[in-house]
Amino acid sequence: MLMNPELAEKLAKAIESMPGFPHSVQRILTMTRDMDCSPKELIHVIEQDPLMTVKVLKVVNSAHYSMPAPVTSISHAVVYLGINTIKNIALGIAAIGVLPMVNMGGFDSQQYLLHSLATAAIARKLAQRVGDADPMDCFVAGLLHDFGKIVFAKSMPQEFRKALEYSQWHGTSLHHALRTVVGVDHAVVGAMLVEKWHFAPRLVAAIRCQNGDQQLDNDMVACVFAANQISKKLSIGFGGNRFVEPFSAAVVQRLGGTLEEVIASLGDVTELMEDSKIFARV
Repeated sequence: MLMNPELAEKLAKAIESMPGFPHSVQRILTMTRDMDCSPKELIHVIEQDPLMTVKVLKVVNSAHYSMPAPVTSISHAVVYLGINTIKNIALGIAAIGVLPMVNMGGFDSQQYLLHSLATAAIARKLAQRVGDADPMDCFVAGLLHDFGKIVFAKSMPQEFRKALEYSQWHGTSLHHALRTVVGVDHAVVGAMLVEKWHFAPRLVAAIRCQNGDQQLDNDMVACVFAANQISKKLSIGFGGNRFVEPFSAAVVQRLGGTLEEVIASLGDVTELMEDSKIFARV
C-alpha cells in the first residue's frame, strides 16, 4: 500500500516511539518452540525477570487453578502450568507492556487485550486442523494482529477516533475506515511494528496481509482471519471494530466451512475463553 511521504514519516516516528518487545519474552518464545526444552533454563529466564515472576505466580495462584496451597516458587509453577501456559503468559505480558492505559482514541485497553488473546487462542485451535499452519505461529499472529491500532491510538488518536466512528456509522470494517480516513490501515502499521521487533517474515506478512483485497491465501492467514471474525461474532472482548466479515472462498476452502459452520465445529469454547480472561486480567 502506497503512502504519501508525510504520512510515512509520521508513522515511522510513531513506530520508533513504541516500546520494544521484552528480551525475556523473545527468549521464552524461542525456547518453547521445542516442547522438550529444559525446564531449568526456562525457570532461569523467568526468575531473571521480576515482572514475569510476579505474573506467573499470580496466574498459578488464581482461583482458576484452585491450588490446595499457595505456590511460591517458579519451578513449581512451571510444573503445574506447563510450557504452553508459560508461553501465553509471556506473550500477554509483552502485549500489556505496549498497551496505553490512557489514550484519546476511544479505546478500551482491557477489552482490546481480551479480544486479542481470544483471537490468538482460537487461531491456535484452528491451526491444529489445517495442514500448513504452525499453531504457535498462529497464536502469536493472532495476539499481534491488531497491534497497529495501538500505534494509532497512541500517536494519531483523533484520526483513529474518526475512523472508529466512520466504521460504526457506515457499517464497514475498520481497515476500510482507516484507509479512507487516514490513508493506511492498522494491518500495514502493525506489520511495521512487528518488523521492528524482529519477528519472522512469515508473521510480518500474515499481519500485513490479513484483510480484504490484501489478504494472502495461506493457512496461517486463514486461521488468524477466521479467529478474528469468530471472536467478534461471539463478542469476546472488543478491538474497536464490531463488523464481522464473511469468509472468502479461499478461507472457506482452507478451513472447511463458512463462519457459522466453523464456529459450530469448535464446540464448547468456554474453557478457552476463561483462560483468555485470566491472562487479560493479569
